[in-house]
Amino acid sequence: MLHVASAPGFCLTYPGNLHYPRHLKNPSAKTSFSVCCSVSQTNNRAKMEYTPWLIVGLGNPGNKYHGTRHNVGFEIIDSISRAEGVQMNTIQSKALIGIGSIGEVPILLAKPQTYMNFCGESVGPLAAYYQVPLRHILLVYDETSLPNGVLRLQPKGGHGHHNGLKNVMGHLDGCSAFPRLAVGIGNPPGSMDLRAFLLQKFSSVERKQIDASLEQGVTAVRTLVLNGFDNHVNRFNLGQKYKYHKV
Repeated sequence: MLHVASAPGFCLTYPGNLHYPRHLKNPSAKTSFSVCCSVSQTNNRAKMEYTPWLIVGLGNPGNKYHGTRHNVGFEIIDSISRAEGVQMNTIQSKALIGIGSIGEVPILLAKPQTYMNFCGESVGPLAAYYQVPLRHILLVYDETSLPNGVLRLQPKGGHGHHNGLKNVMGHLDGCSAFPRLAVGIGNPPGSMDLRAFLLQKFSSVERKQIDASLEQGVTAVRTLVLNGFDNHVNRFNLGQKYKYHKV
């Protein structure tokens, strides 16, 4: 079976050795297939190809971890998938992936299935296979240094002792100059163990804040993909920083 998302001009081609998750129906025949993403026409009628974005949410696979603090990266990917109509239905490089576009810009959404501490095993090979430059690899992850539900979008940075980020950097030859969207989950209360806190689910109040941040995160990703790091992103970060401050 040949799977194609129609739009002229730019193609991301799948290899023939992909397989589908067990809970999804297998295609009738194993073969390679392509997903084409759109391009535009400039005034001189020359075609313009867009550089694809690899957008990766960090988290842990399985129902056991669904809805936990450490999995907000997965939740952002799910929100983008629903908003942009991208089907997450294929396994490649140990990740659940989906290919589509935001506007005319091709995107590859990914949820590594390796568990958090080894997610670089998915990000590195995906970036290499689809030839995505560092500046277009967006990682979405949980951040304890930010208040719950507060987002921060940056063009680069360190790993901040986040094991997932650290592992990704290791599989990108130690490079850290890739964009990241951090989703605040707050700090552990009192002397609570960090690991226990990360694998804990949100309270009802926290859940409402996270749900609101998911919608805001989709808007932020759209803005980044379509416009890059411009003044819109700066205003977004400023608004996030003070969104819980009452004047």
